[in-house]
Amino acid sequence: MKSQAPVTSDPSAAKPVLPVVAATADSLPEQAHALARARAFAEPLLATELLDTGENILAHADAVAAILRSIGGSEAMQAASYLVYACDHLNRPQEVIAKAFGDNFADLAMETTKLVRVQRQARLVRARGHATGLQSAAMQTENVRKMLLAFSRDLRVVMLRLASRLQTLRFFAATKLPVPEGIAAEALQVFAPLANRLGIWEIKWEMEDLAFRFQEPDTYRQVANWLDEKRAEREANVERLRATLEADLNANGLSATVSGRPKHIYSIVKKMRGKGLDFAHIYDVRALRVIVASVPECYAALSWVHSHFTPIAEEFDDYIAKPKVNGYQSLHTVVRDGEGQVCEIQIRTQAMHDHAENGVAAHWAYKEAGAKGYAGVSASGAYDAKIAVLRQLLEWERDLSGSRTQGVFDDLIYVLTPEAAIVELPQGATAVDFAYSVHTSLGHRCRGARVDGVMVPLNTPLKNGQTVEVITVKEGGPSRDWLNPEQGYLVSHRARTKVRAWFNALALTETTAKGREAVEKLLQREGKTALKLDDLAAQLGFTSADALFEVVGKEEFSLRTIEQLLRPDEPPQHDLDAPLIRKPRSDSNPSKGGLLVVGVDSLMTQMAKCCKPAPPDAICGFVTRGKGVSVHRTDCPNLKEMVAKNGERLIDVEWGLNQTAGGSVFPVDVAVQAQDRQGLLRDISEVFTKEKMNVIGVQTQSIKGTAWMTFTVEVADASRLHKVLGLVAELPGVRSARRR
Repeated sequence: MKSQAPVTSDPSAAKPVLPVVAATADSLPEQAHALARARAFAEPLLATELLDTGENILAHADAVAAILRSIGGSEAMQAASYLVYACDHLNRPQEVIAKAFGDNFADLAMETTKLVRVQRQARLVRARGHATGLQSAAMQTENVRKMLLAFSRDLRVVMLRLASRLQTLRFFAATKLPVPEGIAAEALQVFAPLANRLGIWEIKWEMEDLAFRFQEPDTYRQVANWLDEKRAEREANVERLRATLEADLNANGLSATVSGRPKHIYSIVKKMRGKGLDFAHIYDVRALRVIVASVPECYAALSWVHSHFTPIAEEFDDYIAKPKVNGYQSLHTVVRDGEGQVCEIQIRTQAMHDHAENGVAAHWAYKEAGAKGYAGVSASGAYDAKIAVLRQLLEWERDLSGSRTQGVFDDLIYVLTPEAAIVELPQGATAVDFAYSVHTSLGHRCRGARVDGVMVPLNTPLKNGQTVEVITVKEGGPSRDWLNPEQGYLVSHRARTKVRAWFNALALTETTAKGREAVEKLLQREGKTALKLDDLAAQLGFTSADALFEVVGKEEFSLRTIEQLLRPDEPPQHDLDAPLIRKPRSDSNPSKGGLLVVGVDSLMTQMAKCCKPAPPDAICGFVTRGKGVSVHRTDCPNLKEMVAKNGERLIDVEWGLNQTAGGSVFPVDVAVQAQDRQGLLRDISEVFTKEKMNVIGVQTQSIKGTAWMTFTVEVADASRLHKVLGLVAELPGVRSARRR
């Protein structure tokens, strides 16, 4: 394939500079004959080389330079298109290009080359993955978007990649070669929306039509046939109508600028599908836009158009009186000309037009250049242009990723795994951050890293587009140094959380082991080694043995409680603490101990487990079948149910003298609700210990940060328990403490 002739600049053909081009104006210094020098520099290296698409590289670079020139790119920008492709054929490209053209050109060439290599590698992996079904089309497109976004902080890279992708589509259209899978989809789903956001309409429209032609050739040909004129003829027709309308409006005292363009095939299909219309009802195949100075002139122009053309009444919309939700304002009308051809006409002011084309971020252009276009942007205007374009890049990312809010202002980088999978990391992230982002286990076992094939320290900050390979050990955990911010090993909050979780789990394991050791030693001393640990935990109110070991290891649960369970009290004296208390035989000498069951002699009694009465609670007895009298608190719900069914069994009982004098202790249940925290069980237990109340059982459960705890304590006088519960309620995090 013969190379094309050198591309030269033609000042007479200069076009207004687009915002995105203006935003790059100060990034490449103008040099004498830069374009010719760059092509001469690259020609020996590229003349016989081919891209992976099969296109001659020098011819591709010529075409990219021409595309950049067509949208107002400077000679310096056009020159960069050759230097980018020369990098792959130089031993030390950064050094060589910097010496010949300067550091700015070298940086641009290297950055763009890096992106090209990454995308090429990703395509190869995608081709392999397609055979095995490893990657979906959506994931592939997302990867391309991420990489473009990663490098889009340098707007020059964006310009070069857009022009290059358009030329690739033109090459396949001209040669009729099969289009590699993904090329057209990426153009339609990623590159064209980017061009749209940046206001590079020529690239957007052509890229959409070419990509759609490759994706749906039959539909493309069908719509093309519906358009009974060739594109050039359609454009010529619109141009004649535009010139006539502009001249007539100005002749009638309206200072109007009229522009027009035919509807492109892809936009026609998109509208037909979106609104469910057939081709006959697509009225804006030809469209004109009228820009006037003020709102009154908008309506004056509308009146003139309706008086000289035939309006289609149902196709009129007044978005000036009733703007769209996004603030869009314009008059839309559809008319027929003298030949019966339909044309849509939009009428708006310059401010309305700026908002419609570029959104609120583009008002800098109107402020700096007025109605004369974008040429001659000042220094402050160039800065505003860059901010405006960056905002449009952010909007482009949101367009493609739905509700995502991350964008070019979020300080993110994108690096690759050895398999070319793209990993998103915060700016300044290291290989350790990368490892944890891929997999938690990989992070724990990370011991070294290669970046672009070179061994680097683990705290080396990564850069966009680098390929990272993690070196691991078979087993192991993170280093505590990684949590030291001064060491610089971790930047990602997610990675820090995973490292802390590992050390917390390690500490819990050590605490549990310590508690197990203490409990097992106690069992050995007591000669209870045959006792199952899970059974012991259940008797103490714990869900598992490990739960018991944890609180023992944290010193939140006293071993004395376990001792009391293993060594029950000696058999009590009959006259004081006998479990079966009988009424004294003589009515004239009430019992000195036990319960007095009124009117019954020598009747066996027992305390009800449901309400656990204790002096001086009001109590009542219920005669059971075979177990004597069950003593309940008078407010016990169970007693009320039993009385409702068998009221004749109710019997009066009273506390004996020894009970009311404190000669016995009674178990009662206490319910505590609190915000779960470290040391909560220990703090509550200390209150009972200080108040000389023995805890003989604990049950705990934590649900969504709330601890539900039941303590069984021994009391001689239930009235004193009220004071103790008040002390418990004053502990940090405790919401309620009550007797059950």
